Amino acid sequence: MAKKEAAPAAEGQPAGKSKLKLIILIVVGLLLAVGLSVGGTWFILSKGDKSEEHAASEAEAPAAPGRQPALYQDLMPAFVVNFNYQGRTRYLQLSMALMGRDAAGMEKLKVHMPVLRNQLVMLLAGQDFAALQTPLGKEMLLQQALASVQELAQKETGSTVVEQVLFTNFVLQ
Repeated sequence: MAKKEAAPAAEGQPAGKSKLKLIILIVVGLLLAVGLSVGGTWFILSKGDKSEEHAASEAEAPAAPGRQPALYQDLMPAFVVNFNYQGRTRYLQLSMALMGRDAAGMEKLKVHMPVLRNQLVMLLAGQDFAALQTPLGKEMLLQQALASVQELAQKETGSTVVEQVLFTNFVLQ
C-alpha cells in the first residue's frame, strides 16, 4: 500500500501544477470580468449623469436671470411710536428692512424714502397696542406694512419692487 500512495503523489505534482495554473487562470478571469463590469457600469452611469447635468444646466440657465439675489434696504433710524394704553404712555420701537430683487427699482424707491417713512409712521401710530402684543397682531402689521410699501412703490416706480418687509427689531414697552 505504501507503493500505491507514493505513486499518486508523484502523479500529483504535475497535476498540482496544472490545477494551480487553472485556479490562477480562473481567478484572473474573474478579476477581469469584475473589473470590466465595474468599468462598464461606471461608464454608463457617468454618461447618464453628464446628460442629466447638461439638461439640468440648460434648465437652470434660463431660470437664473429670472431669480436674482435678494437685496436688503434697512429703514434707519428705527421707528418710535407712542400709544396711550390703559391710562399709561406706551412705546413701540421698530426697525424694518425691505427685501427686493431689482437693484434699479430699489434705487428708485430710495428717492421716495421720506414718503415711505411717513406712511409707515402713520400706519404704526394707528395700531392697537394690545393687538401688537400677540403674534397674530404682529403678523397683521407686517402684512399691512408690506401692502403700504408695495402700493407706494407701484405708484412711484411702476412696479412692486419690494417682496417682503422684515421686522429686524420689535420692542414694546
